Amino acid sequence: MKPVIDLESSYPGALIPAAWLPAHLRASHPSTRPSNDDHARRAAYWAVFAGAFGHTYGHNAIWQMHTQDRKPILDGKLTWQEAFDAPSAAQMGHLRRLMESRPVLTRVPAQSILANDTGAGAVHRRATSASDGSYAMVYTPTGASFKVRMNVIKGAKVQAWWFNPRDGSAKLIGEFPSTGERAFISPDKGEQVDWVLVLDDAARNYPAPGSRK
Repeated sequence: MKPVIDLESSYPGALIPAAWLPAHLRASHPSTRPSNDDHARRAAYWAVFAGAFGHTYGHNAIWQMHTQDRKPILDGKLTWQEAFDAPSAAQMGHLRRLMESRPVLTRVPAQSILANDTGAGAVHRRATSASDGSYAMVYTPTGASFKVRMNVIKGAKVQAWWFNPRDGSAKLIGEFPSTGERAFISPDKGEQVDWVLVLDDAARNYPAPGSRK
């Protein structure tokens, strides 16, 4: 088996010219609009939860080292110094801390734990879990309600959390039996309001998602 990493996905602040796209996509494809921090987060969580070894973050202003005395490429607005403070730059750290707060080497893709439609395109939900059934995570880009098969967790009780990819905070939901299907509704909703549902074997006493050990 070979490790896979997403090296180049979405660059916040970049406007991809429609001329670079096939003719039938030029009018409606999301790439014809400037990429933003939300796009960068989605790309990172989709890749890592799908089994990627990691993810590389890039910003439109940084790759070209844009300054005010240079002509920008792909409609760049910020200087490279300003781009260091882009929200998505810090949000990549939230993803790393989330993954490292649970055993990393047992993690596998786990779409089968989603009991209803996983969604397509920008609203696609992506799940991952530990191969020993000790924890599971579901990334939802829009905060919409979804159902999970609770028996993905092998312990008798499931401790559930909401993790916020935008600020790295975690909120305890409660404990539930590891049987049947259960619907979860995130704390708030919106086009750019993403969340991660974290399910743990309660007996493991894992720390809050994203906590440093």
